[in-house]
Amino acid sequence: MTRYLIRISVDRYPGDPEQSNAHYRAHPLTWEELDLTATCLGEKMRWQAKHDRDAFKEVWLLFDNEHGRFPLYPGESVWVEYAYTVGHEKWGNWFQRAVRLPTEQLEVQLVFPAALDPVVWGTETSMTAEASPLRTPPIRGDAGEQWTFTWITTTPALHARYRLEWRFRAQPEPDSDQGEFR
Repeated sequence: MTRYLIRISVDRYPGDPEQSNAHYRAHPLTWEELDLTATCLGEKMRWQAKHDRDAFKEVWLLFDNEHGRFPLYPGESVWVEYAYTVGHEKWGNWFQRAVRLPTEQLEVQLVFPAALDPVVWGTETSMTAEASPLRTPPIRGDAGEQWTFTWITTTPALHARYRLEWRFRAQPEPDSDQGEFR
């Protein structure tokens, strides 16, 4: 394999497509704010934009960098790690990951300010089943002013979707009709 596809799709107002579309036309998600980084076997990976829309980015992670190539050969397995940042003004209170390739372990980490008193939960959906609670809960780690929620699953099923959601108990909930905090 010489490239790996990732998709970043944001939706600040998941129940209101018109409001989301208007929001992202006025405030598009940019590559600069994403600050995307990726590594494989400790090597920095280059990336190439495939789709660039206001609320949707698709990226090829390339198994190379300025020092050379490091392809993934049949039968081999490696850790591919990537990270990006999206501010709360562009993201909704959710993160979803679909499994499209055979995967031995999937790990998701969410980092929030502790002052917001976050709570995190998740669901799993497959091609044959409705959403059900994750088999293992996200684990909270305290690091001073930040809380990190880590969720890990091993040998996830192909085409399964894992969705983590959160809310901040120390912050007012947004008014879903107006998009403002109450």
